[in-house]
Amino acid sequence: MKTIIIIQARMGSSRLPGKILKPLGRVDSLTYVTERCRKIHGVDEVIVATSNLPQDDEVEAWCIEHNIAYYRGSEDDVLARYMQCAHRYNPDYIMRVTSDCPFIDYEIASEMVALMKEHQVDIIDLASDLPRGLAVEIIAYKALQYIYEHSREQRHREHVTYYAYEYKEQFTRVDYIAPTNRHYSELRITLDTAEDYALLSNVADYFSAIDVSSSDVIQYLLAHPEVVQLNAHIEQKPVT
Repeated sequence: MKTIIIIQARMGSSRLPGKILKPLGRVDSLTYVTERCRKIHGVDEVIVATSNLPQDDEVEAWCIEHNIAYYRGSEDDVLARYMQCAHRYNPDYIMRVTSDCPFIDYEIASEMVALMKEHQVDIIDLASDLPRGLAVEIIAYKALQYIYEHSREQRHREHVTYYAYEYKEQFTRVDYIAPTNRHYSELRITLDTAEDYALLSNVADYFSAIDVSSSDVIQYLLAHPEVVQLNAHIEQKPVT
């Protein structure tokens, strides 16, 4: 069964413009995302899906330079961008990753791919409270097609899988429970603000390897509360 990863990526950001190509450690944030995605077991292709706005020409150039497959589509209708991108590859399953998560948990993601292939449901529910920035989503291509055909609200077009969580009864699903050493929802390991960037830069500078285990990142942060405080006050933007 064919599984692809589509990474949602764009240079526009209301709180931290250009964040995905900001330097991180020895490289940049998007390198962290793509390299960690490549470590996920059972995945056939990693694709960056960016917008067709001129400001994202830089993302296309980055993908060409780094030999990463890419697709360009609507800035606002992200669901359409995902569907059009996925259509080119005709997968069985799609893993959704956002480019503001440079430390995505490739170990958990690998287990979710295996669980999906075992149960062959529409979507996996992550039944664990992880730090923000580690989680991925995996959904069947046919379920994404259904969402695309039935979604009318702006929140459903902007947030690709949101429809599946509002209308749970319309999809088959199975729970994934993460290891207990990941259950630290108070931690914020994502890139949306300057404060987030300060924390992530600290983590990247401490660990020389891009593929450091997310569990090691969590343990480092738990041992360094002064680093956690860098972005502890940041509130996540609500879905509207």
